[in-house]
Amino acid sequence: MPKIIDLSKIKPYKDSDLGKKEQVTKMFDNISGDYDGLNRVISFGIDIKWRKKVVSLVKNTQPDSILDIATGTGDLAINLAKTNASKIVGLDISSGMLEVGKEKVKNKGLDSKIEMVLGDSENMPFDDNTFEAITVSFGIRNFENLENGLKEILRVLKPNGTFVILETSVPTKTPYKQGYKLYTKNILPLIGKVFSKDRSAYKYLSESASVFPHGEAMNNILRKIGFINVEDFPQTFGVATIYKSSK
Repeated sequence: MPKIIDLSKIKPYKDSDLGKKEQVTKMFDNISGDYDGLNRVISFGIDIKWRKKVVSLVKNTQPDSILDIATGTGDLAINLAKTNASKIVGLDISSGMLEVGKEKVKNKGLDSKIEMVLGDSENMPFDDNTFEAITVSFGIRNFENLENGLKEILRVLKPNGTFVILETSVPTKTPYKQGYKLYTKNILPLIGKVFSKDRSAYKYLSESASVFPHGEAMNNILRKIGFINVEDFPQTFGVATIYKSSK
């Protein structure tokens, strides 16, 4: 059986007594105003292309109801409106991020289709077998307990439903491996320091990315939880990976 990493020990604020969940909520509330702009800078805008691929994978399954977990400021939820689903729910633990997202949804005239909900991805306010598709974009490594979070996703996903994850991963080939290490260890925290009022946040984001299971390790965790038809699609030299599975 694959070993599931204890994500609860990797926290944004080392000197805080708060649990990971509370720290992550506080962190995203702190950086919600900077988040979208910084994301474009950090990923050189390539994250837009990755999200389009997620939308394409979901659209192919023609779901009527979609849940976007750790929706943040709603980028993926808004993109998922292109799937023709009649109901899209964006769930996030940070009210600060959701407020930014709600404004974006409203400005795009999508408030009748997209509902933004405050909630915990490891204890979701939805019935079993509710959604035909579920997505998580750059949020799964922020779970306090990966296994609990994945079990919850499996619970609310309908049988034959599609689950798509977009998450950072670590390149394994030279010179991308060395370049990635240099970027995440030195440049990423520096960008966070210059552009954000919360320096710890971007240090945490790079640290959590470097230890999170990826590739076949992540595939095996999904299988262990009970997901089937598990596939992974590395993106841009392996700096991110899309995982697709079903129930």
